[in-house]
Amino acid sequence: MFGMMDHGSWMSGGGYLMLLWWLVPIALVAALAVFLFRRSERNTAGDDALDILMKRYAQGEIGSEEYGQKKRDLGG
Repeated sequence: MFGMMDHGSWMSGGGYLMLLWWLVPIALVAALAVFLFRRSERNTAGDDALDILMKRYAQGEIGSEEYGQKKRDLGG
């Protein structure tokens, strides 16, 4: 009788272990996918036209009139 109770308690704990066995790797893969997606999103967002225009103006490649006109053209 003692052996059956021991076996039954092991099985209920084993179910939780099996759940963790599958959930942890799935959660890690999902977290990695989100991290990589956000990282690639940040890289492309930094090089939009207004950022390039501001960099050119800051470096002195274009004057204030040309900067203002191009900024209006871009809708910024």
